[in-house]
Formats: sequence, C-alpha cells, structure tokens
Amino acid sequence: MRAHGGKSIYGASLGILMLEARFPRIPGDMGNAMTWPFPVHYKIVRGASPDRVVRQSAAGLLDAFVEAARELVADGVDGITTNCGFLSLFQDALAAAVPVPVASSSLMQVAMVNRLLAPGRRAGVLTISASSLGSEHLAKAGVPEGTPIASTEGGRDFTRAILGNELTLDVEAARRDNVEAALALKSDHPDLGAIVLECTNMAPYAGDIGAATGLPVFSIVSFITWFQSGLSPRRY
Repeated sequence: MRAHGGKSIYGASLGILMLEARFPRIPGDMGNAMTWPFPVHYKIVRGASPDRVVRQSAAGLLDAFVEAARELVADGVDGITTNCGFLSLFQDALAAAVPVPVASSSLMQVAMVNRLLAPGRRAGVLTISASSLGSEHLAKAGVPEGTPIASTEGGRDFTRAILGNELTLDVEAARRDNVEAALALKSDHPDLGAIVLECTNMAPYAGDIGAATGLPVFSIVSFITWFQSGLSPRRY
C-alpha cells in the first residue's frame, strides 16, 4: 500500500466559509463543529458581518469569499459551502473560481424538495429576514417564483440577536420565534408540503418546527450532510 500526498489537510472533505460573527453558535448551528458527524474545515471571511451579508447583500465581499474558498481548496478540501443562505448570490462566482463543488445556500434545496412532494403541494421558505431576501437571492438558488416565504423578523429574539451580532441569545425565545413563524407559514399556505430553512442558524430548531407543523423540514444540516455523502462516500 502506498499513500499519496498533495494536500496540507486530510480527513476533512468539507470547507465552510464563515461570516465574521460573535453571536452564540449552539449545537445544530453549522458554525458549531459539534453539529457535524464528520470533520469540517472552517475559514472566516473577515469583514463579512451578518448585517453586511444579509441586509447589504454582501456588498463588496465577493473577492474576499473567492480568496477564502481558494485557500480552503489549497488546504485540501473537496467541497465548499457557506454559513449564510443569502450567499446564494455568490454561487455562480464561487463555483467558477474553484475546482471543487460549491453548495452556497440552503435555498438550493427548494426545487429538489418540490420534486419530492405530491401534485398540488410545494415547499415554503423560512428566512431570518424576508425584507432582505430578494428575487436575485432566490433566482441564484433556483427557487421557483411564487414560493411561499415567512420570516422570524417580527419575533422576540432570533432575528435581532443574529443580525445584530449580539453576545447573548435567548435560545427558548429563538425557538419560539422559529416555530411561530413556521406555523404562520403553514396557516397562510394550505398547500404547503415542506419547509426549507434559509438561515443556517435555524437548524437547531428544525426538530421543533417539524413537530409543531407536522411537515418535513430541510435545513443546511440536511443539505450539507447530503453534500458530504458525495464528497466522501461511505465504503461498504
């Protein structure tokens, strides 16, 4: 048996481009390494604050994300993702810049989930900021026009704490924000067949949302677990 080199890091196929943030990342958040049942490699994109990426459409940050993605590939990763659904804006540019697959946004699941559902049923999106989620974000992720969208913007803690980059998070209040927004989405759209969580910080509450709505819930964790299964297939 001969081992072959060429990388600086081995055993972590997935590279995650991280926002520069300080809010708590609880288990289930993709920025908490304990979330993943496989090794991951993180790289922080300096200057990419939650507010700048979400509310300012990541203005002026493309070059920094491309550079960071290339550094991850040089380190040895086999695939790239990001930790904000709004970075669907950079999907095409990132994919063109690196020689590995790129899965920039949880929103990329919407079209696939629609194919899983019975005729007359469709997926809806739960986002941290519906007021900031524009048509370009959706188009870049392949989200069909007219997809139902709901937000945690009117809630108690979640949107404010994450986008405000606060040092504390009331986890139970954030949980209620997510569940109540999901229930409103279901109530407003009787044809809803599943929910896709845009925000990567919503993944810790996916189980609560599923229990409350009775619907399948797809998050960045479900998406990237699938992605990882292709980057590093299990051997039998």
